[in-house]
Amino acid sequence: FRGASTTHQSRSHALPPRPPPLVGFLSVRVGKMGKIGVIYYSMYGHVAAMAEEVKAGVEEAGYEVELLQIPETLSDDVLGKMGAPPKSDVPIADPKKLGEYDGFLFGFPTRFGAAPAQVKAFFDATGGLWMSGGLVGKPAGLFFSTGTLGGGQETTALTFVTQFVHHGMIYVPIGYSSPLLMDLNEIHGGSPYGAGCLAGTDGKRQPSDLEKKVAKHQGSYFAGVAKKLNAAA
Repeated sequence: FRGASTTHQSRSHALPPRPPPLVGFLSVRVGKMGKIGVIYYSMYGHVAAMAEEVKAGVEEAGYEVELLQIPETLSDDVLGKMGAPPKSDVPIADPKKLGEYDGFLFGFPTRFGAAPAQVKAFFDATGGLWMSGGLVGKPAGLFFSTGTLGGGQETTALTFVTQFVHHGMIYVPIGYSSPLLMDLNEIHGGSPYGAGCLAGTDGKRQPSDLEKKVAKHQGSYFAGVAKKLNAAA
């Protein structure tokens, strides 16, 4: 019985075999920052306007920027019934090509305090990059639009960080690096998580000058952080 007990004990404490490592997960990206993607989804144009400001901020910092929009998942018929204007001619982003960029600033509106289905579908298509570690170590930031002050100016970003975590990306919030975020002279969007605008429950309010300035600041701030990350690599 002593021998049987020893055998049983050794088996019960045996460690399971390790799975094979995923290629690229331990890779470290070094070198000069090149192209940054400003990738957004916008149904009524609010986030598109913010994206232009973010892009301008990145460009001022001396980086090449590519402005892209996330593919629509709703039909034209449904969009028409929702009163959505036609899409712009900004190129459509391909999730399989995200590995070509050195950093990202993603923008989208909120749906009940989280990312809309279109954005989730886009990231659901990045499984190949997850398997290869194609986005590991790449910096990413967020900007957004909500209908009201309490409509998700923080939770929209907070609930999306899981996407970055699973890809091993580096989330770059803006904190209170812009004093405009603390301006109480007017109602405005934006938070330490990123630039933001308020669209109103009817969608008629467009991004204010203050909100646009914060968005532009985020672009330049993000570019500065990305530069430091690459210099330290």
